[in-house]
Amino acid sequence: MDASTDIETAPSPAATTPVPPQSVAPARADSRPRVWTLPHHPASVGTARRITSTVLDGWDVDDETIDRALLVVSELVTNAVEHALPPVALHLQRSGNDGSLHIEVGDGGPADDEGTWTTSCAPEEHGRGVSIIALLASAHGTRVLAHTVTYWAVLPAAG
Repeated sequence: MDASTDIETAPSPAATTPVPPQSVAPARADSRPRVWTLPHHPASVGTARRITSTVLDGWDVDDETIDRALLVVSELVTNAVEHALPPVALHLQRSGNDGSLHIEVGDGGPADDEGTWTTSCAPEEHGRGVSIIALLASAHGTRVLAHTVTYWAVLPAAG
């Protein structure tokens, strides 16, 4: 990855007015990673989806890839909010070589307690996120460092 990265902070989901997608900084179709720090809150899943949709549309990504990316982002951010400690960071990058889309969500590592959604539902209602990502991505995995865990997926470019 290129050393230059754009970092933005997504607004708090507790804000009184919802953030419209057009308020996201204009996307650039270059290979530099774009990074957003999200609040550790369930509403950040929707914020991450809006950011992703806006950026990928700006990069002229096809609708099918956008739909797959939105599912991957939803799964990764939900897992970060439900199972991990803050912070939550969304990374998006489009490869200059083959046009593939790289999605990463970083968090502060495993939490001692599960999130409110996970504890409120039956065990069979959750736990399929990795399987969903495996079906949609050409590659996926995890990077573990001292105080952060990053889950990543690569979506192939439309052909």
